[in-house]
Amino acid sequence: MSTGIVILIATLCLLAGAVAGFFIARKNFMNYMEKNPQLNEEVLMSMMSQMGQKPSKKKMNQMMSNMQKAQKQAVKAKK
Repeated sequence: MSTGIVILIATLCLLAGAVAGFFIARKNFMNYMEKNPQLNEEVLMSMMSQMGQKPSKKKMNQMMSNMQKAQKQAVKAKK
């Protein structure tokens, strides 16, 4: 087998592995973000306090439900 063919095969395998690894890592990250959303009530409350708003329980519940609806719609749009 010539050296050129060996280099070509090695390059193609490396490229295929990089592409497959990217998509596997992306899928795992998306699943992780669906199961563990970054925003929770504590984070939302601190954000509202920093903006100068007094977060009431009603307002917190509304914002959390709106964010969950938006997240579900984004997941549906990607599928």
